[in-house]
Amino acid sequence: MGSILGAHLARAGHSVAMLTRGRRAEQVRREGLRIAGLARFSTPIVVIDDPARLREAQVLIVATKAIGTAESLKPLAGAKIGYAFSVQNGVLKNDLLEAAFGRDHVLGALANMSGELKASGEVLFTRNVSLQIGALHGGVPDAVRTLAQTIDASGVRSAAVPNIAAQEWSKFAAWVAMAGVAITTRAVTWKYLMDPDAALVLVRLIREVRELASRAGVVFTDDVVFPVATLCAGTEEAAVRRLNEIGAQFRDHSPEHRLSAHQDIDAGRPLEVEETLGHAARTASREGLSLPLLDAVYRIAAAIDRTSRAT
Repeated sequence: MGSILGAHLARAGHSVAMLTRGRRAEQVRREGLRIAGLARFSTPIVVIDDPARLREAQVLIVATKAIGTAESLKPLAGAKIGYAFSVQNGVLKNDLLEAAFGRDHVLGALANMSGELKASGEVLFTRNVSLQIGALHGGVPDAVRTLAQTIDASGVRSAAVPNIAAQEWSKFAAWVAMAGVAITTRAVTWKYLMDPDAALVLVRLIREVRELASRAGVVFTDDVVFPVATLCAGTEEAAVRRLNEIGAQFRDHSPEHRLSAHQDIDAGRPLEVEETLGHAARTASREGLSLPLLDAVYRIAAAIDRTSRAT
């Protein structure tokens, strides 16, 4: 995600630096950012492998996996950041950014887009629907609208929205459900969306997360990757049919689409279990909510994460 955004903004003529380390840093220094799929181009870019060297930025985009985010932000303490936003999964991300930079400098964001980093260093850009950005306190400040327009003009579809909290929670509900099923079935997205039992599990997970969102004063919206508000209304049977329809769309237009968690488990990378599913399960427990399916999926995902990488 960071490579896709950075490459498009750099190609459009903006001043962009990539914060990355190790093999990826050397790869990008040597070859630049190479994008394939929905767009095909390469561009040289400034690489910073020591975050402490970054002292000022108009915009900081956090696009790493959610694992270890708090530690990753520590070297940036004291940096002058105009706005920071994260396209990570989950809803914990905003709290971590606020702790690092202060609430007035943090925006909410969610990405309905996909990419996959290949072993060659090339990034496959597979889905470009919308990157939504918004002020956490609501409304659409001019600076946020300008930021979204800048990203959109670079080639990554983006929009400023007034109700980002509702959209972040709504996407999180969809992601929790998809992650749980994708990790356990290892199927491409359209297959489990069109499977009746998998789709039923998805519906029930989304409805459990709605209970948690309600405690935060958030009402779901349909304006995300899934129509989660609609999936929470009416019968389970009607919701399953709607997911089957969405699955048919994935089959016809994105047949190879795999959720990032599925990509990680297949590649032997650690999963963002504690920062996403675990965070939700622990929050529910603190709130006195009984969400048994969410708790079970969290523990199964955690077990899969540990055992799949155990030596």
